[in-house]
Parts: sequence; C-alpha cells; structure tokens
Amino acid sequence: MELVDEVEHRSLFRRETDSLQTEAASLMERKAIATKNSVLQSFKIVILSNKLNILLPFGPLAILVHYLADNKGWFFLLSLLGITPLAERLGYATEQLACYTGPTVGGLLNATFGNVTELIISMIALRNGMIRVVQLTLLGSILSNMLLVLGCAFFCGGLVFFRKEQVFDKGNAVVSSGMLLIAVMGLLFPTLLRYTHSEIQAGSSVLFLSRLTSCVMLVAYAAYLFFQLKSQLSSYEKMNKNEETSDADEDPEISKWEAIIWLLVLTAWVSLLSGYLVDAIEGASVSWKIPISFISVVLLPIVGNAAEHAGAIMFAMKDKLDLSLGVAIGSSIQISMFAVPVCVVMGWMIGAPMDLNFQLFETAILFITVIVVAFFLQEGTSNYFKGLMLIICYLLVAASFFVHEDPHQG
Repeated sequence: MELVDEVEHRSLFRRETDSLQTEAASLMERKAIATKNSVLQSFKIVILSNKLNILLPFGPLAILVHYLADNKGWFFLLSLLGITPLAERLGYATEQLACYTGPTVGGLLNATFGNVTELIISMIALRNGMIRVVQLTLLGSILSNMLLVLGCAFFCGGLVFFRKEQVFDKGNAVVSSGMLLIAVMGLLFPTLLRYTHSEIQAGSSVLFLSRLTSCVMLVAYAAYLFFQLKSQLSSYEKMNKNEETSDADEDPEISKWEAIIWLLVLTAWVSLLSGYLVDAIEGASVSWKIPISFISVVLLPIVGNAAEHAGAIMFAMKDKLDLSLGVAIGSSIQISMFAVPVCVVMGWMIGAPMDLNFQLFETAILFITVIVVAFFLQEGTSNYFKGLMLIICYLLVAASFFVHEDPHQG
C-alpha cells in the first residue's frame, strides 16, 4: 500500500514539474515573441513609416558604386541622397528620447544631436586636413538655418494662417539675435586682423586669437543654455504646457532603450557615409564643374538640416512659431557658438591649424545675413511675405557661392 502511495506521489510530482516547466517554456516563448514583435514594431515605426526613407537604399548603393566604378560625381550624389533620410531619422530618435527625459534634458539632447550630421562631416573633414571644407560646411549650416529653414517656416505658416499675423516671443528673439551677433564678432575679428595686416606675429596671431575666442564662445554658449533651460521657461516646456491645455499631448512611439539604440545605429551609419561623402567632394566638384564652396555651403547643409527643416515647418503650420524659431535660430546659435569653437579646439588637439578666419567674402555674407534676420525678428510677428523674403535672400546667397571660386580651398 505504501509502495502504491509513493508511486502516485512521484507521478504527481512529475506532472507538477512538467507543468511548471511547460509554463516556464511558454512564458519564455511569449517573451521572445513579444520581444520579436517589439523589434519589428520599432523597425516599422522608425524605418517604414516615413516616406523620406525611400532614399535609404541609396547609401549602400553609393558604397557599391565607390568600389565598382570610378565616378566621383555619381558617388557623391548617391551618398548625399543616402544621408538625407538618416539626418531626419536622427532628429526623430532624439525627439522620442526627449519624451522620456523631460524638457530640460530634452532641450540639451536636441541641442547636441540636432546638428550631429554637420558635426560628423566636419570632424571627418578636419581629420583629413580639409579645413576650408569644415569652415564652409559650418557656415552653410548657419546660413541655411537662418534663411532657408526659418523662411520656409514663416512662409508655410503664413499660408496656413493667411488671414492673421503669427506671433512669437519677442524677448527670446532679441536674445537669439544678440547671440548670433556675438558669434559674428567671434568670426569677424580674426578675419579683420588678417586682412588689415595688423598681426603682432604674422601667421600665428590669428590662430591664437581664434583659439582664445573659441574657448570664450564655448563658455558663452554654456551660459546661454543655462539661461534658456533654467532662468526661464524653455520652448519645450512651453510646448508641453500648450499641449496639456489643448489636450493634444503626444505619447512617444518607441521605448526609451529603442530610441537610444536607434540613435547609436543611425549615428554610426551617418559617420560611415559621411566619411565616403567627404572623400568625394573634390571629385564631385571636378565632375560637375561647380565650386567646392557651393557644394560645402549649399548642398551639404541642406542634407544636414533635413530634420530641422521638417520640424520648423510642422511647428509653424500648427501656429507654434516659438518652437519654429527655437529650431531654426537655435540651431544657428548651436553651430556658431558650439560646433565652430569645438572644431577649432579639436584642430588644436590634433595639430590642425583650424581658425576663425572664414575669409572676407564668407564673413561679410554671414554678417549681412544676421542683420537681415535680426531686422525681420524685431517686431515679434510673422507672415508669408517675410518668409518669402528670407527664401529669396537664401537664393541670393546660393547664387553668390555658385560663382565664387575660393582661392584658399585646401
């Protein structure tokens, strides 16, 4: 009798053990399926949901052309097309991550990654000794943000709200204009020192002044960030408050870790393509018979500013001009007060004589552009006509560089 009970007990124990093992296996299978579904869902949202991503295959195609054909023009064009959606998706991943970090850290993330494409291209070009490409690319990004991105935002917003003038925070606009003028001072003084032949030590005084000015500008930019994010409501906080009151708060579409992983993957892919792109600039200039300055000032920044361009227009069409201004002018400030000084400091560290002497022609165009933009921002209002005028100004700038041969290219 005891033997029968023991057999039944063992049988019952085995059934319970098998049941627990089956449940554990089922749970692991469900987790694996959920993880797989999560990965697939994330891939669909990031890669397949955006129409601009139809250009993604041009990246691998560019690399294929690089190794199979010796046509720098086609290779450069394919690389340019391949980087365009990556720049936009970088902006998207940054915005998704900012949803989890709050407005303050989100603002810093957007300031850091908003122009990551230009920074990567500049760093690679600097490492290759192409200092003028670095200067012209960064200059073009500033001009593109101030004129083309802001102009398109004003124009599209003005068409949507045709019967009224859109308004934005005049105080923030004045502060932003002041920061841009300080950035122009930082670039203007080394240029004037060189062209007035008033250096104490020819060839080294401009470089010393550039490095000293860059350090000061980095401190000024840090103070500007502190002022924007701590001393007053940032644009991201304003956006959250407006969306809460209008009951239109948008939830993030992907998880925090998915956003971080996508940010790393996209940055690595942009870095790879940027390396090929920089190597093909001179070949493309010869093949297309257009100046390198036009490629650096006009074509490269338009690709790098894809995310800012789309974001600024979208906000303007929702009557959120403060955000459009923060994207366009904020990016210009970030490039001029952070990216340019960082490139000078990095050049200092690796022994490259990168300075703030952007040459007379380029510095004059930047100075006039900042004055025009500051004039358009002083009233605190916007309409489609102001946007159209800014776009026309950008076309004039692009035409100027199309016929400008840079004697200092190298």
